Amino acid sequence: MSNPHESQPALQDIPVGIDATGLRREFDSMGEVEVPADRYWGAQTQRSLHHFAIGEDRMPIAVCRAYGFVKKACALVNAAGGRLPQWKCEAIVRAADETISGALDDHYPLYVWQTGSGTQSNMNVNEVLSNRAIQLLGCVIGSQVPVAPNDDVNMGQSSNDTFPTAMHIATLLATDEELIPAVSRLVEVIERKADGWMDVVKIGRTHLEDAVPLTVGQEWHGWAGQLRACLAEIERSREGLYELAVGGTAVGTGLNAPPGFSRDVAAKIAELTGKPFVTAPNKFAAQGALDAMVRASAALRGLAVALMKVANDMRWLGSGPRCGLGELKLPDNEPGSSIMPGKVNPTQCEAIMMIAIQVIGNDTAVAFAGSQGNFELNVMRPVIISNVLHSIRILADGCDRFREFSVEGTEIVRETIERYVHGSVMLVTALSPVIGYQNAAHIAHEAIEKGLTLKEAALASGHIDEAGFDAAVRPLDMVGEGLGGA
Repeated sequence: MSNPHESQPALQDIPVGIDATGLRREFDSMGEVEVPADRYWGAQTQRSLHHFAIGEDRMPIAVCRAYGFVKKACALVNAAGGRLPQWKCEAIVRAADETISGALDDHYPLYVWQTGSGTQSNMNVNEVLSNRAIQLLGCVIGSQVPVAPNDDVNMGQSSNDTFPTAMHIATLLATDEELIPAVSRLVEVIERKADGWMDVVKIGRTHLEDAVPLTVGQEWHGWAGQLRACLAEIERSREGLYELAVGGTAVGTGLNAPPGFSRDVAAKIAELTGKPFVTAPNKFAAQGALDAMVRASAALRGLAVALMKVANDMRWLGSGPRCGLGELKLPDNEPGSSIMPGKVNPTQCEAIMMIAIQVIGNDTAVAFAGSQGNFELNVMRPVIISNVLHSIRILADGCDRFREFSVEGTEIVRETIERYVHGSVMLVTALSPVIGYQNAAHIAHEAIEKGLTLKEAALASGHIDEAGFDAAVRPLDMVGEGLGGA
């Protein structure tokens, strides 16, 4: 516990960085450890790097930056409550601000594959802020004096409540700042294109077979509608992320946190981030499970499914240029083959589809990990936040590239579209109310089997004359009234 009467060194304006080479000795409760002398982290971080050198998957830096908000808020609340001297608070806050800004990114090196509670990442942040605060106060890095990583930076906290708090902050900020704007930009372009093509009649397809007409604009508005619904679901999934576990400490009871700490810290985080964070009303649920993260991931999966549909439709409609459907002309971005000169492929569509596959896989991992809460703690946290933030990043980037390099430059091939409409047999559907379903079906089969146009087969059947056919089979009249249909 901090001593409010200890000496008060002045906060100095020391730039980020340690001008040192080689190693220095740090310590924790298990003893001394050598760490790189030019890094702010301490013994527990170094132990984690040694024991969990697994793959190349690092803890997303967004989590560490989000932790900056947690530590800053806790320091401010502890100082306001008289538990932390103001000068210590100022040093911790300065270090936390540098973490939030990204200035200390190089000092957060841990792997995803670590303790499932995120304890080592919490201690990584505690150690970095402690040493940076010590440096700002002109004291000896690694001494844990006058700012200790556990007693001061981690005051009133546990990894068990702060790591899920950082998870929620990081996920919400990435969703609001990266994903939602990118998807919104994509939808707006699709809708603009759709509005311009509302009067272009094309043949519809169901079961991959010819169907009745609709307009190009209606088809594109269908894609936009899917994405709008996904955005709404993402918005709804954000609500659970507003609830923060901080203040529950080890098992949700709040042991070692002062009264009102959870409420005050959540309010301070809300103030710092501009987001409506609140303390989780049930800390046992917030720490024993990660259901809000699972729901957020499920919303990302929903977006991936919709994007798969849009990209798949576009690449099929753009297939060709001579031997495919050829209704759309996608932008030519780069050569498509190392052996076939002049070949150009729907690469942006393919990229979006691969992103969708990855996100669906990520969500499967998140759902499985979310099911593994045991008693008062879920210890699958790092894999969950890694997968969720990965999904958000590739979805956001993918939507922007897909919009910029595919959707915005896509054009329709009117001649092909018109040829398909006039050659379609499924316009026969308009004859059903006039001559009956069975008679219309016989006409369709006759046209297909004998290679006749629909009109030729209809007139040959004797069930309708030319005037009646021309009055009934009018493609523009078959597309309904706008988006609502007939």
